[in-house]
Amino acid sequence: MSASIIPDLILTNGRITTLDAAKPEAREVVIKDGRVIGLDNAGDFATNHQTKVIDLKGRRVIPGLNDSHLHVIRGGLNYNMELRWDGVPSLADGLRMLKAQAQRTPPGQWVRVVGGWSEFQFAERRMPTLDEINEAAPDTPVFILHLYCRALLNKAALKACGYTRDTPNPPGGEIQRDSAGNPTGLLIARPNATILYSTLAKGPKLPPEHQVNSTRHFMRELNRLGLTSIIDAGGGYQNYPEDYGVIDELHKRGELTLRIAYNLFTQKPKEEKADFARWIKMTGPGVGDDYFRCNGAGEMLVFSAADFEDFLEPRPDLAPTLESELKEVVSLLAANKWPFRLHATYDESITRFLNVFEEVNRETPFDGVHWFFDHCETISDRNLERVKALSGGVAVQHRMAFQGEYFIERYGKQAAERTPPVRRMLEMGLPVGAGTDATRVASYNPWVSLYWLTTGKTVGGVSMYPEKNCLSREEALRLYTQGSSWFSTENGKKGSLAVGQLADLAVLTDDYFSVPEEVIKGIESVMTVLGGKVVHANGDFSGHAPTALPVLPEWSPISVFGGYGAPLDLKKAVRAGVPLPEGHVAKTSLRGVRRVETHQNASSTFGSFWGSGCDCFAF
Repeated sequence: MSASIIPDLILTNGRITTLDAAKPEAREVVIKDGRVIGLDNAGDFATNHQTKVIDLKGRRVIPGLNDSHLHVIRGGLNYNMELRWDGVPSLADGLRMLKAQAQRTPPGQWVRVVGGWSEFQFAERRMPTLDEINEAAPDTPVFILHLYCRALLNKAALKACGYTRDTPNPPGGEIQRDSAGNPTGLLIARPNATILYSTLAKGPKLPPEHQVNSTRHFMRELNRLGLTSIIDAGGGYQNYPEDYGVIDELHKRGELTLRIAYNLFTQKPKEEKADFARWIKMTGPGVGDDYFRCNGAGEMLVFSAADFEDFLEPRPDLAPTLESELKEVVSLLAANKWPFRLHATYDESITRFLNVFEEVNRETPFDGVHWFFDHCETISDRNLERVKALSGGVAVQHRMAFQGEYFIERYGKQAAERTPPVRRMLEMGLPVGAGTDATRVASYNPWVSLYWLTTGKTVGGVSMYPEKNCLSREEALRLYTQGSSWFSTENGKKGSLAVGQLADLAVLTDDYFSVPEEVIKGIESVMTVLGGKVVHANGDFSGHAPTALPVLPEWSPISVFGGYGAPLDLKKAVRAGVPLPEGHVAKTSLRGVRRVETHQNASSTFGSFWGSGCDCFAF
């Protein structure tokens, strides 16, 4: 029977972790029509000139990673405009990048550093000062977002936003002022992040053709890190269907390199029920295909339930209207069998949410509707039991890796030891999926999240959790594959390299299961396969890489600095006129481009950023 089937792709000579109990390890995988059709039996199949055979050269292979909470649709529209400090080892490097990009950015445009970093990752272990930002960029508007806590604006950005001594503080936010009453450039979330996001929204947008290019580059960046699926959690200023036009167009063109299940996020306070009532008439859970489909409602269901975590501020007391407003929306969703998710940080908030869910369930049974909380950093065992009783799940993210130090300072180390209590969730048999909540708080790099899950450490190296609350590497990987598939009701369809499942996988730079723990953060994919097609390849596998994309606009930070960890392409930097540090540049070579020498880690473009003190990308 196999002899009559001609595979599209055969991967051989690998160390393949399948996460399938029937066959946990394999050396070969056979793929046809986007699905796995064989393991370790390539010889049973006939081949022809259309069958591609790739030697994996003994590398570790895992099922494609699946981020259960990532804002990829919004992030894609803006990715090419953003300068990434994610993974950059020192503030000095970040400020040099900022200065260089400000000089490249044309008048009228901004330089944006939008989340994914923490001052604790820097060698200096401190925030930039406003004076340093103004010195690096005296004329180009600069907006730097730091977690849900604050944003730093230079003088040019204050002017572009129209912030003056006469501008009042918005509800829930503070414009810091000097002794004369003039804005300093620091915006503070007190207690919510609306002031930060509304200010960011004042900046210019990319034109549609550049948004298409930007989204493709963001997807390829995620492919570089081994991601093949994500669940999009919506976001503020991301309305449906207007802001889904670009991703929908890429889907129609067949140019998605990620599988995307999207949730719809309400946009205006007091109009939440109207939003969902309108969307229920327009689309529905499962509408779409294996590449792009509606997943349900959330993560924002009603604005009165928004308990943004900002551990520099006391826990917010949510509005007394929460229960009535949330009940209206959840009742509507339950009646229409719409899955839903809800952002939830604090146990006190979760108690109130569950009171509503239990009341709705008595009146309109959830009856198999997938629902889940996101985050749950301080959820109690009692509330976990209530989640289980309602057949819910919890999607966890590594937000604490970026602000665990703040939590410990406010609440103490003992309180931090189970933030969130992932081990307890698994012991109780709750569905748990892993992710990042990128891009505005944590980085989109899944390997930093896997490092956090397995070591319990922040990006600054602080150990938060005792060993009993950390996961084994296989457990963590399961949460990032099989675990996340439950949250888009695709369990059994993806998450394992098993016969019949979708052929999504990543070939890794390093063996995740055996490398020292600090190396985990530097792992990448050398080849990523989505539905049997190679969507990313480099190094030994670069001959299989898809056609390169230009970067639009040409002044984009991505065109020079790249994505996570700023894996600087030194040749591009020279062409763009970006100054390089001493020791990187030798004499001139062909085509007028100075020959660049670097001692970067051969297995990872940014692995040397972590723990080695290497400064080879500083400039």
